[in-house]
Amino acid sequence: MKILITDGLAPEGLARLRAHADVAVHQGLTSDDLRAAIADADAIVVRSRTRLDGELLAHARVLRVIARAGVGVDNIDVDAATRRGILVLNTPDSSTISTAEHTMAMMLALVRHLPTAHLSTSRGEWQREKFTGVELYGKTLGVVGLGKIGSEVAHRAAAFGMRVIAHDPFVSAERAARSGAELASWETLLAQSDLLTVHVPLTPRTHHLLGGPQFAQLKPGAFVINCARGELVDQEALLAALDEGRVGGAALDVFENEPPREMRLLQHPRVIVTPHLAASTTEAAHNISLEIAEQVLRALAGQPVQGAVNLPVLQEEVWQRLRPFADLAHTLGAVAQQLVDSPIQAVECVYEGEVASADTTLLTASFVVGLLEMVLDQPINVVNAVVLATERGIDVSARGRDHSEDFSSLITARLHTAAGSLVLGGTLFGRREPRITHLDGYRIDLVPAPHMLFVWNVDRPGMIGRVGSVLGAHEVNIAGMQVGRAAVGGTAVMVLTVDSPVPEAVVQEITHLDGISALKTVRVAHGDVR
Repeated sequence: MKILITDGLAPEGLARLRAHADVAVHQGLTSDDLRAAIADADAIVVRSRTRLDGELLAHARVLRVIARAGVGVDNIDVDAATRRGILVLNTPDSSTISTAEHTMAMMLALVRHLPTAHLSTSRGEWQREKFTGVELYGKTLGVVGLGKIGSEVAHRAAAFGMRVIAHDPFVSAERAARSGAELASWETLLAQSDLLTVHVPLTPRTHHLLGGPQFAQLKPGAFVINCARGELVDQEALLAALDEGRVGGAALDVFENEPPREMRLLQHPRVIVTPHLAASTTEAAHNISLEIAEQVLRALAGQPVQGAVNLPVLQEEVWQRLRPFADLAHTLGAVAQQLVDSPIQAVECVYEGEVASADTTLLTASFVVGLLEMVLDQPINVVNAVVLATERGIDVSARGRDHSEDFSSLITARLHTAAGSLVLGGTLFGRREPRITHLDGYRIDLVPAPHMLFVWNVDRPGMIGRVGSVLGAHEVNIAGMQVGRAAVGGTAVMVLTVDSPVPEAVVQEITHLDGISALKTVRVAHGDVR
């Protein structure tokens, strides 16, 4: 395996990766050099400097993993990566403490004028009155975004005796209280905050979250701190608010363009700046490098990871429980694809019983992989399966029921085509052995095999013998057989598992037997039958 590292990584993580893969470390690559370097890489590890857009990813022929050694992934086109089946990882927890502490350091430096006081004193000046500051004690801190970092900042601010209010539509009042904060509306947060710090991811909705209208609503003279993403703050609007005195000061660790080009903002007398240092501690670098190395190696080995951005995050024990169901779903998809004749318009996966209590997103994706992998001309995996299905006009949905009438867990797939529908269901015996139990209105008990014949015939004596005789005459050995029928004398289905592929001439001979209404040969890759 080849792993490309473009923005550096601490020695501990490098050593971990080099023990298992060919690691290439390149910093400061030009766009052309990066295109060449990524062409044969299985994984790439970046920080914030390298930008991976859709055009660049088109040059990545075998790339399976993009790993962001840090939190924010706005320098990665996650949608483009997902469409190409590339797993995107980050390390959401490794720099939490580092960033929270840096935020507090920026607050203290801002309200106590530490940078300018240091410069003045180091020049031999002694101007105590000029640098009179204010205390954090008793002030109101507004926290925008009460995730891991925002919560840690709230805890530390409460220890300083600050009143902490927070705005986060995805956090309950109880959770906020555990962080030492009280929830507030956006308008209340702006109007009451003496200091305002932002800790939200960069999305289209949060771009320029703080701009001219928000600075106009902000409590006069409030301080603004940004140690999250530069684009959260409209820098031109911030500069205007500083010039007009509506904002009392700003502490910025991140910028819309890095390195920043707006020197007037950087040199403003009420602004302090640092060069994106929030996660830059020895401890954070150590933790990030080890965590990202471990996650990259696990991802390349097909094991569950904790920092997946475009896949559901599963704990190891949950993954071990769901893995056999994922294999079953994949097999059901592969079988279903070979049983339908018309283009598929919609797929609904129904989960019943114990399996319905889990996050079944991965199972649905596994079914779609099995359904489409033999008919697509591009790689498909659980990362991009649903996206590729949707792009091809297939509506994919899922629902769950907390009980099943016959099994502890049951997966049923309903496929809708222009010519009709197909229902295929299956379960696990002993939590490991896959069984196909339903085919349209038929009840069967089929252990999937690499080579199978699905035969629909008139339910009358001798039909099984006729089919078996033809196969025997051509030395096709039958390994097993399952039959099902909806009513006596109607149409029955027999499913034969055989030891080798059935030649087309033999298929045609069986198809033309009296009483045979339809026949399908189905192949399932050996690795998919577990």
